[in-house]
Amino acid sequence: MNTIQLLDKKFALSISEEEILAAIDGVAQKMNADLKDENPLFVAILNGSFMFAADLMKRLDFPCQISFVKLASYHGTTSSNNVLELVGLNENLAGRTVVIVEDIVDSGLTMTKVIDLLKSRGAGKILISTLLFKPSALKHDVELHYVAKEIPNDFIVGYGLDYDGYGRNLKEIYTLCESGVER
Repeated sequence: MNTIQLLDKKFALSISEEEILAAIDGVAQKMNADLKDENPLFVAILNGSFMFAADLMKRLDFPCQISFVKLASYHGTTSSNNVLELVGLNENLAGRTVVIVEDIVDSGLTMTKVIDLLKSRGAGKILISTLLFKPSALKHDVELHYVAKEIPNDFIVGYGLDYDGYGRNLKEIYTLCESGVER
């Protein structure tokens, strides 16, 4: 399937399932080397990172834990520039290595909010892992430690990412077609 329709928008296939999983394999290999002696806590940002977090965790071969926080900053296809914490952490983070697991980093606003939250809870080393990174959209100074794939500053759906709640279940990633024109 090269194009799909979600609500009022058309999207074209841009990243295959195979490409996604190969990129996650690369991140996991690096983490397996870097974090094997850290006993880190992975903090997955819901809803978008659930598929990435699940596939990543299956590839890690060292002791670790995972927890989830739910934040929101998107409405439709644009960012609201306002991050709301909806569900918090219960784990003790004092001095702990924490790896943030995010579906996509674009402006960096969500990451700055999450980093502040983790620091306020006493986290030790904080690392960021993202499935996708839009370097041309970055507005906040955040250091990304594990990036599976860099992409252009287009609106995308699939593999956990959504358009008004739809498309998260897709195993591939699709890019919004300009003016409904197929690519």
